[in-house]
Amino acid sequence: MTIEQFKQEWFANAPYVRLHTSGSTGKPKDILGEKSRMLASARATNDFLNLKPGDTALLCLPLDYIAGKMMVVRCIERGMRLIDIKPSNTPLDFLNDGGRLTADTVIDFAAMIPSQVYCSLQDERQRSRLMAIRHLIIGGGAVSDRLARRLKDFPNAVWSTYGMTETLSHIALRRLNGEEATEWYTPMDGIKVDVMAEDDNGAAAVADTDKKRAGKESAYRRGLLLIDAPAIHDGILKTNDIAEMHTDGRRFRIIGRRDNIICSGGIKLQIEEIEDALRQYVHTPFCISKRRDEKFGEIEVMLVENDRKEKGGTIHAALDEAFAHLQRYAVPKDVLYVRHIPTTPNGKIDRKAAMDMAAADAALNV
Repeated sequence: MTIEQFKQEWFANAPYVRLHTSGSTGKPKDILGEKSRMLASARATNDFLNLKPGDTALLCLPLDYIAGKMMVVRCIERGMRLIDIKPSNTPLDFLNDGGRLTADTVIDFAAMIPSQVYCSLQDERQRSRLMAIRHLIIGGGAVSDRLARRLKDFPNAVWSTYGMTETLSHIALRRLNGEEATEWYTPMDGIKVDVMAEDDNGAAAVADTDKKRAGKESAYRRGLLLIDAPAIHDGILKTNDIAEMHTDGRRFRIIGRRDNIICSGGIKLQIEEIEDALRQYVHTPFCISKRRDEKFGEIEVMLVENDRKEKGGTIHAALDEAFAHLQRYAVPKDVLYVRHIPTTPNGKIDRKAAMDMAAADAALNV
């Protein structure tokens, strides 16, 4: 979809626009987004970030998904200038943007996915341009601890977002850099969250180095995240995300998705927690998945990207070191080397595709 096509749909008489979910954990689906509620979501973000009329926003995300559409709506709501460039992993490579940006362009607001931020950090000129963005929001996937460390000294505000298509983009943000950096998300005005405890949503701590941290976490209520956002959604939205509530009753942090629990021999393992623990030691792209098993019910499978099919050497040593920091029951039962970690069009790990790959061992060793 082009920006002209979206604007034509937005300014048409229909009160809705068609939205597509990412399909990261299942089949993508279409839903209808009410324009008045999209405007309310845009207003909440613009107010939270104190964006002003005349500010310049950068659109470098595809307009097929809610993240790209909402960048346009935020500009419409606040009267900001919008610069749109073709989505790529290097959105700040001005030589390839068709001349819309120059080295002197001041960008007040931009939204990117983690892979765009990561790739921009690899080139010094692009890194400088990234640092110059006044408000950079990162969504569409988890921001790893390693990536967050590379952003912590940025002079301007960098934020991680939490939200989904059903909430018309994000409903909460957390600061990744500066003195305000935190692991807790703060909901925007007019939005309340809570957790609903369920017997089947617990997950085991996975890293020996996290034992002290896990002890601190015991003071927080954990459960499925509930979102009360009357301006953008009818009724209470029950998510599939496992979260913990801060003792202040307002802020929260995400542990992982209920869909991403592995129940192996009676032990519940949260995929995202294992991935977070491993990222400290494994710098090659990977993901944790699962497959059915006659003995354990389910087993944990690690997919590691390695297009040269080298199962030894540096990668093998890194995995050995990483596994040494996991508790015994959290070590993957199998490691599969794949050409590419499957992702959705907007950059998230395609969990369903990863499970399909884990279930088809023969196809992974071609």
